[in-house]
Amino acid sequence: MKGKTVGVLGGMGPDATVDFMASVIALTPAKRDQDHIRMIVDHNPQVPDRQEALRGDRSAVVGTLIDMCLRLEAAGADFLVMPCNTAHAFLNDVIAAIHVPFVHIIDETVGEIAKLQPASKKVGVLATIACVQSEGYQSAIAATGRRCLLPEEKTQFELMELIFRIKRGDKGTGVRRSMRRIATELMAQDADVIVAGCTEIPLVLGSADLDVPFISSTEVLARRTVALAID
Repeated sequence: MKGKTVGVLGGMGPDATVDFMASVIALTPAKRDQDHIRMIVDHNPQVPDRQEALRGDRSAVVGTLIDMCLRLEAAGADFLVMPCNTAHAFLNDVIAAIHVPFVHIIDETVGEIAKLQPASKKVGVLATIACVQSEGYQSAIAATGRRCLLPEEKTQFELMELIFRIKRGDKGTGVRRSMRRIATELMAQDADVIVAGCTEIPLVLGSADLDVPFISSTEVLARRTVALAID
């Protein structure tokens, strides 16, 4: 298979990046090593804290992301992806400095709602505090004529702590149970689809845990990556 090379801005967080890469491999229609997609990965956990940067000085994160993009371009990437939803809040400042297409995880994920659940009216979104504050999902979902449902403020802080626990390596029963409860609370508000708007969340929550359709931003991005790479 001769296809395009994908450049991956990774390390935000490390487990989520590995999960994304595993999804790309699993979704690729390959019968031998040579059929798989070439991925050039800048696995950089040293990207400054995105939560902090969105509350103040954005320049360090923007500069780091631009450097990563340019390195991936120079290494031969035909297009770029970033399996971190929160970091997309910085993307407008990054796009002007790069020369290859950048696949937007939030746009792709919201587009998947219309494909998989066209009749849905209320979309429950689980995401980081900074991602919620950047309103990426809210604006994209509103543009489709749907309503975005978010956890209440106290629950949003609990969700953030769960995400930090996952980043620390805790994927145990307690984290899984709490994540499922928060998703269930959105379902109780009549969410007819739940979106994992943080790539740590699918590490502990899946379709089998919920009574409504579950859309993983990780899987959506992986699927789109495969489609673009083998086109």
